Amino acid sequence: MQSAAPSVPIRAYKDELQYIERLTANSFRIKKGFVPNMQVEGVFYVNSHLESLMMEELRHSCQSKGIGGFLPGVKQIANVASLPGIVGRSIGLPDVHSGYGFAIGNMAAFDMSDPEAVVSPGGVGFDINCGVRLLRTNLSESDVSPMKEQLAQTLFNHIPVGVGSKGVIPMTATNLEEALEMGMDWSLREGYAWAEDKEHCEEYGRMLQANPNKVSSRAKKRGLPQLGTLGAGNHYAEIQVVDKIYDQHAARKMGIDRTGQVCVMIHSGSRGLGHQVATDALVAMERAMKRDNIVVNDRQLACARIHSQEGQDYLQAMAAAANYAWVNRSSMTFLARQAFAKTFKSTPDDLDMQVIYDVSHNIAKVEEHYIDGKQKRLLIHRKGSTRALPPHHPLIPVDYQLTGQPVLIGGTMGTCSYVLTGTEQGMQETFGTTCHGAGRALSRAKSRRNLKYEDVLDDLARKGIAIRVASPKLVMEEAPESYKNVTDVVETCHAAGISKMAIKLRPVAVIKG
Repeated sequence: MQSAAPSVPIRAYKDELQYIERLTANSFRIKKGFVPNMQVEGVFYVNSHLESLMMEELRHSCQSKGIGGFLPGVKQIANVASLPGIVGRSIGLPDVHSGYGFAIGNMAAFDMSDPEAVVSPGGVGFDINCGVRLLRTNLSESDVSPMKEQLAQTLFNHIPVGVGSKGVIPMTATNLEEALEMGMDWSLREGYAWAEDKEHCEEYGRMLQANPNKVSSRAKKRGLPQLGTLGAGNHYAEIQVVDKIYDQHAARKMGIDRTGQVCVMIHSGSRGLGHQVATDALVAMERAMKRDNIVVNDRQLACARIHSQEGQDYLQAMAAAANYAWVNRSSMTFLARQAFAKTFKSTPDDLDMQVIYDVSHNIAKVEEHYIDGKQKRLLIHRKGSTRALPPHHPLIPVDYQLTGQPVLIGGTMGTCSYVLTGTEQGMQETFGTTCHGAGRALSRAKSRRNLKYEDVLDDLARKGIAIRVASPKLVMEEAPESYKNVTDVVETCHAAGISKMAIKLRPVAVIKG
């Protein structure tokens, strides 16, 4: 029988604060005892404004006696610190906010050599390998401005968007099996990607442990019509211009040599297929937890031992879903290149539409890191957080060996985005991990109640941003007011030394589901 989860004490707000202690100007630690069974401490990174949001969330939870809604982010970080086999610290990045099981913006590392260590789908998220890809062009803002509306419309016509959108790239069931196994190698073989695209992609666009046989037929059925589609929610394709360059050397290595240079950012994931893989795994893991007597503080933290059948099945299916997401972003890259070529009566090659980089921010991966001076193989869960490897790391491409890995931080609709680079300090403190975006400040329901979609669209028009939206009534959920300020988030990571600001981009056109 599985023993009951320990009851999490409900304390007054001032008593909770006894367990939270400032470490530096930009970080706090969560001491053991904040929730039961903590194996390691927690830590979270914030500036003064983000700190007040975090503490307000905790205070609200204390007042409501923990009834209703998600647990506050600090509690979720601490509950993750209670999972079997965790090492180092449970880490909350500045964009952290409540999520399913793990907070979004939480990363945690588990020791592969510990037979008790677990893998948890809640530490990856439902949109497996949701991530961001950035393409550069040799165009300037002055080239795009007169054609902005036309270009936005052409992109909208080329890339299928919205909740139930269907792909335009022909896919058969056999194609899907191959794409799940091969990732971007499939896109390359089929002519939808360039060889250089793979070089500039995390994992080179293919997780080798992917096993399509571990992906349920229901997941495949959901994924088949959706390949090469953007989806809805916070996913988007944006035409952006370089607004500011903080690190000239890093920017030049990425092919960015001036402000006003035009880029394209694509933010998307594994659509319904990834969601179904996560759902299937949670069901299997609840059974595994009963069998193996695994106790967690929150039932949303369903997990299985890494080396159990359920743990391995999930990791192989998750890798296949990650490959699907890379194929998806590659297909949309192909469509974006076509749209630009058509609008500017040129070719993608002549427009220099190279991929700068492609990062994942919902994934679990085996990596080598040092713990107390010893090299260990760890299973790193990054949910709403991005890998940020330092200069000279063997896993980053030759072009970026001197600068560190490019990290792409997508802003919210109509706000700026950033490119950061990884640092050695981040490697030591956060297992080479940094933030992923702005992070929600208002729930989707609250956004719909508080904002009018006409106001949001008018505001974008006033800023001179062309917008094409498949479901206008959903734009309130993605309005900048619904999110933390992305500049606060990246500046906090920069000040804490876990990543370094390189480039700031601002949108001139937004395509959304």
